[in-house]
Amino acid sequence: MKIGLRTIKTAAAAPIALLIANGLSLESAASAAIITILTVTNTKRSTAKTALNRIFSLTLATIIAAICFSLLGFHPLVFGLYLLFFIPLSLRLDLAEGIAVSSVLITHYLVAGEMPLSLIFNEYLLMIIGVGCALIANLYMPNTEKKIQEDQMVVEVSMKKMLGQMSAYLNQPAKEEELRQECLSLRDFVREAQIRAQEYEENRFFSGNSYYFEYFAMRRLQLKILADMLQILNRLTAAPEDVQELRELFEFTSQTLAEDNDGSAILIKISETDRRYQQKQLPDSRQAFEERAMLFQLFQLFQDFIEIKAGFYRNK
Repeated sequence: MKIGLRTIKTAAAAPIALLIANGLSLESAASAAIITILTVTNTKRSTAKTALNRIFSLTLATIIAAICFSLLGFHPLVFGLYLLFFIPLSLRLDLAEGIAVSSVLITHYLVAGEMPLSLIFNEYLLMIIGVGCALIANLYMPNTEKKIQEDQMVVEVSMKKMLGQMSAYLNQPAKEEELRQECLSLRDFVREAQIRAQEYEENRFFSGNSYYFEYFAMRRLQLKILADMLQILNRLTAAPEDVQELRELFEFTSQTLAEDNDGSAILIKISETDRRYQQKQLPDSRQAFEERAMLFQLFQLFQDFIEIKAGFYRNK
């Protein structure tokens, strides 16, 4: 059984919240521990957002409860009326994650049969202690940047290898199908790496840099296009001389693919190759025409593949 860092933090922070609440002689002190358990998340930003939303949610809940209970009394049916107003307003104000916690705290007024300032202050202290312990627990986050950079290297090496194999396996449909499966597996890896990059960036409060997340988003788009290209290559049976230039383009790209490559050189080569294909004589058979159409589609997709990287380089 594997125990994650979030579990360890929660297990440490919740008892501390309970001890603090007990130390202050707060009523329903256990609620502080429950709030801590529900507030600890995977990143600093998400925990901070959850904490603020919970406090805003409690304020909204307290106002609605005060109106309902003062007008109609402290009755279970009135609590249901409170929920009829509180839940839709919370959803509208994007405070949904505070509905359950705030409503549990509101039941303390229902049990007490009154809403004195001392009890309201008690509920706010429970909330502040609970979310505060969660925030403190999440102040430490391991630096995952090295792992993300390793993920980048895996993606770079895999894509270069794949493009080299595409060059070598042109006109070999069985091999192209194998490559397509590799491409789909790499897309799954990149998706997971992008999640890690997002968590890394959300653990940095004062940085708006989303470079790693955008990098993996760019590679995911490229791999989607590669998968489309491999579907075409799986059907392509053109003459060797017709695919030679395409083979050279794949090989050149496999050698020059890199994080800091803006793609301008390969875009020029693609444009030149496309121009030469368009100057060739028109096919004299249906099969040759279909092969030419597939080649043209491949050039268009390959150009999109490179332009995605060029756009990323310009905007980074």
